[in-house]
Amino acid sequence: MVDCAAMPTSPSPTPPPPPDDSLALPEITVYTDGGADPNPGPGGWGVVLIHAASSKVSEMKGGEPHTTNNRMELTAAIKALEALKRRCRVRLYTDSQYLRKGVTQWMPGWIQRGWKRKDGELLNEDLWRRLAELILEHELRWDWVKGHAGNRWNERADQLATLAVREQRAAKGLGAATVTGGSGAVPSERPDAEIYVRVSASGKGGGWAALIRHEGSESVISGGGKKLSSNQLDLMAAAEALDRLPPGLSVAMYTLSDYLRNGATGWIVGWKKRNWTTMEGKPVLHRDLWERLDAALTRRKVAWPVVKKDAKLPEFDALAGPARDAAG
Repeated sequence: MVDCAAMPTSPSPTPPPPPDDSLALPEITVYTDGGADPNPGPGGWGVVLIHAASSKVSEMKGGEPHTTNNRMELTAAIKALEALKRRCRVRLYTDSQYLRKGVTQWMPGWIQRGWKRKDGELLNEDLWRRLAELILEHELRWDWVKGHAGNRWNERADQLATLAVREQRAAKGLGAATVTGGSGAVPSERPDAEIYVRVSASGKGGGWAALIRHEGSESVISGGGKKLSSNQLDLMAAAEALDRLPPGLSVAMYTLSDYLRNGATGWIVGWKKRNWTTMEGKPVLHRDLWERLDAALTRRKVAWPVVKKDAKLPEFDALAGPARDAAG
């Protein structure tokens, strides 16, 4: 159980008056996601809860053997609110317009019509009724967030839901589910550390910077040199950042470089089998850097989440200056 979690003002026509201690309500931010593969089919939901005062992060996930995308989106919100011990001031983020509009726009009409739509039966009535009950227990705000657009906590909720889908499919003897935004490298749980790398290269020289997040603290390291390509800089940044972390940790590595991600998750296996040569028999470029990175990877469990080129991650924005300064 967690201390609280988020949602907008209740759509109920007769909300109860706020308690006397409403000004002292714990503030919770919630990210939810859910889905089924196929739809309908085995499904999963994921929840991330963030306590504002302590910055403590809690995660939950679960699934069902036969369900739909919409039912899992609803279930994620329900599970998040059911986990709260007391009344809270909650801000809930979802990438489901079905969920957000259902609560903020459509629900009052459904209630007035006895839980019916204008044109007939209301799908998922059981879940909407339960959600309406939970809304009365908290001060809630609903916000929509674009899915798979680089939001850290939305991506984590998606990862948790995807893992839950995988578990349901495995229990039915089915193959692996489609991984959204993951190259098969979605961490099975929240990683021990996160690394973000960014580079800045020009004709004369280049620089790199890496943000390392571990045990509640953040640090930024950087480096550079003359006549270095973007690929070399990405390799240097990833290897140096990993070497700053203790062996044995699980790490999520975020990079905008397909060269770095694809090399680390696929190409490197073949290169090593062929004694660091390509399929064409040519020497692998930057072998010294790849060997250093390989050594760092073998001592840690590293996942490489896919980051879209147009992702607006604040970590990458924060690294732009240090990378540019390191370039000289």
